Amino acid sequence: MAIDYNIFYENFASDKLLSNTLMSEYTSFKVGGAADLIIMPTNAEEVKKAINICNDKSFPYFIMGKGSNLLVGDAGYRGIIICMSKNLEKVKLVNDCEIKAEAGITLSKLAGFAMEYSLAGLEFASGIPGSLGGALYMNAGAYDSEMKDVVLSAELIDNKGNELIMQSNEMELGYRSSVFQKNNYIITNVTLKLLKGDKEQIKDKMSDLNGRRKEKQPLDLPSAGSTFKRPPNHFASKLIDEAGLKGFAVGGAKVSEKHAGFIVNYNNATASDIITLMEHVKVTVYEKFGVTLIPEVEIIGDF
Repeated sequence: MAIDYNIFYENFASDKLLSNTLMSEYTSFKVGGAADLIIMPTNAEEVKKAINICNDKSFPYFIMGKGSNLLVGDAGYRGIIICMSKNLEKVKLVNDCEIKAEAGITLSKLAGFAMEYSLAGLEFASGIPGSLGGALYMNAGAYDSEMKDVVLSAELIDNKGNELIMQSNEMELGYRSSVFQKNNYIITNVTLKLLKGDKEQIKDKMSDLNGRRKEKQPLDLPSAGSTFKRPPNHFASKLIDEAGLKGFAVGGAKVSEKHAGFIVNYNNATASDIITLMEHVKVTVYEKFGVTLIPEVEIIGDF
């Protein structure tokens, strides 16, 4: 039975709301059915307001960044998607080496801002196709660096609508893990501590890393980046490759021939194609090597 979400139209401007909208338009996999309602808040107070309404009315909700690490079911999502990446993109220099930014800003834009002020440390993030909030939530990383190397503090909203400030040593940042995942904290603002550097050297390093990424990864096809986390003492892509799964396809989804760690949407895949292929990869790798692959991609909605 459809839920009456009219209370959101009474509390938010209509241009911040999208009803019955395909999630394929908002995820990097380019798959997913319609969400009942998408809210695009413009500040932390509106995020808090949306969460309080959801809690008060017992509406299911999901916090989304750029949708670059997300798989939504073909039947969509019954509930509220709070999309942080459309309007929460402000960034400013706090002092000579610190930047404060809203959670919805893209990592590429944030890294570019740091470069303009000759601040080093975010070069690794310039090619990661996600938002700042999502990157901190996952402790995203690349090229031997990760978010825990640069984060100083974060402003949060807990699942009861309370506002908190957390220092980096409280975040429990590990490999693709954080306290935010354990406690469903919503990141609204992040302060980063960087280092003074040379603008041209920073620019050159970003160009080098992005060139290496383009050379090795299937950036020309929709995907959610690395599909599986790195197992202890192994590399997921190496295991998948050695299992003979490069190029293996289910429907319109396949294991990339360019990088076995990526599942790509190469021919109008459905979410069911992707999740079926993920399961096949997991089973095959376990049967051959006794290693359990854990998805790095977040999966929501109805399949």
